[in-house]
Amino acid sequence: MFSGTCALFASLGIGRFALGMLLPAMGVELQLSYAQMGIISTLNFCGYLSAVLLCGYFSRICGTRLLVFIALTMVGGSMLLIGSVENLWLIMGLYFVTGVGSALSNVPIMALLAVWFKPLYRGRVAGVMVMGNGLGIVMSGYLVPVLNNCGYGWQLSWLCLGGIALIAALCSGLLLRNEPEPELAEQILAASMVQHSVAHQESIGEPPPWYRKIYLHCGAIYFLFGFTYVIYVTFLVTSLVQERGMIEQSAGVIWSWVGLLSLVSGPLFGYVSDRFGRRNALMAVFSIQSVAYLFAISGLPLYALYGSVFCFGIVAWSIPSIMAALVGDIAGPARAATIFGFVTFVFGIGQISGPYCAGLLAEHTGGFTMSFLMASLLAIAAVVLSARLPIQMKG
Repeated sequence: MFSGTCALFASLGIGRFALGMLLPAMGVELQLSYAQMGIISTLNFCGYLSAVLLCGYFSRICGTRLLVFIALTMVGGSMLLIGSVENLWLIMGLYFVTGVGSALSNVPIMALLAVWFKPLYRGRVAGVMVMGNGLGIVMSGYLVPVLNNCGYGWQLSWLCLGGIALIAALCSGLLLRNEPEPELAEQILAASMVQHSVAHQESIGEPPPWYRKIYLHCGAIYFLFGFTYVIYVTFLVTSLVQERGMIEQSAGVIWSWVGLLSLVSGPLFGYVSDRFGRRNALMAVFSIQSVAYLFAISGLPLYALYGSVFCFGIVAWSIPSIMAALVGDIAGPARAATIFGFVTFVFGIGQISGPYCAGLLAEHTGGFTMSFLMASLLAIAAVVLSARLPIQMKG
């Protein structure tokens, strides 16, 4: 759990979610448009998307431990290089590499849940691990404004964050283990077979066709999450600075509150999904997120913004933990990495589309009001899809 938290802290908490704090200063110094900011984020997700389907293959070839170490080294190294250049095209290319590293570390770590933990605990364990995302947000929210004011600008922030990611890579490489001892592994496999027959089906051939429909259904839900949440995390700070007129430090404090609140999101809703079912947990989370996106509209009073931050933070990383547990429940330990890679691939398409569409929409409308409204409506659509999940899995 600890090594997984370190890995997610580096791969997503720093490698992806720190971008929201870095973009305002980069936009000013490099004279970036909203659309160009969106493209930087989109290219990161393109890198993520290009790698997710290969995670299962690489995990089998070299093992999760070595793969995660190499991937996190890619994340930290590419961020160090971004801090050393000023050319927009080089920044885009390097941030693409960061996305590749994020995928090759995040997906194997989440899939490892099915190998190490029984179904009864998967939601809660995944929830603890995704706390790494929130820790990355908290750190960037406080650290980036301080570094930007040191006289070296946004580049120093990239250098420091890249160095921290490399330290996390070392920790994960030293602590992570590919699988438990044989006796515990047999107990975990037996528990999965008791809950569902997929583990047995894996030993005699392909799972039945209706399972593929569930994978596609999960992929559609995960797509909507990827499309909507990335609009919020990419452009919230930019909208606060450029539309509400906040100074960067104040916006950073608000962003840090998102991270602090998000620390409880994974464990809380991981437990809810274990106790009350994955379907019910997904419906609850998407409903709350819809309110968060709606309240982020800049024309609303300031207390609506605080409500938005609370609603998003309290559920921020719950959906990845629920989805990892759900895929582990359905696929079993042997197929978890491959199937989670597939639904994450679909999720990645949403992440690519979200910031680009939101940036273009903001460019044409002169602000992010319509972008946040679009995210809110799509979150409601995700509630409907979650309600139509064909099974109600519980830990």
